Amino acid sequence: MDDDYAERVLDVVRTIPAGRVMTYGLIAEVVADGLVALGRTPHGGPRQVGQVMAHSGGGVPWWRVVNASGCPPAWLRAEALERLRAEGVTVRASGDRVAVRAAIWWPGSDPDVGAVGSAGPGGTDGRDPATA
Repeated sequence: MDDDYAERVLDVVRTIPAGRVMTYGLIAEVVADGLVALGRTPHGGPRQVGQVMAHSGGGVPWWRVVNASGCPPAWLRAEALERLRAEGVTVRASGDRVAVRAAIWWPGSDPDVGAVGSAGPGGTDGRDPATA
């Protein structure tokens, strides 16, 4: 993955507020929307976001990035879940994943947090991301 794509991914992850999460796929969507807004061809997906996080994500709140079912990376799961619980994120009764629908965040969905990319669930269309 190119350095520009990696930096865009890391920029999105930096904006995820405490107590909220984003999935790899949502991050890929935000990055793609940003590229389209610049007149560039969108590229990358959840796997590419995962690669960026695995190689360069140590300096951002990596624990706030989960897969679509709410699981943090297996090798960091215990630490990630501990950090998420400390931030008030609801963890499923199974104890191995977060309640994504309750914790999901989309840039622009919280007026106090700076937006990155364009509207999406919970963005300027007014939908609540917890029920979207």
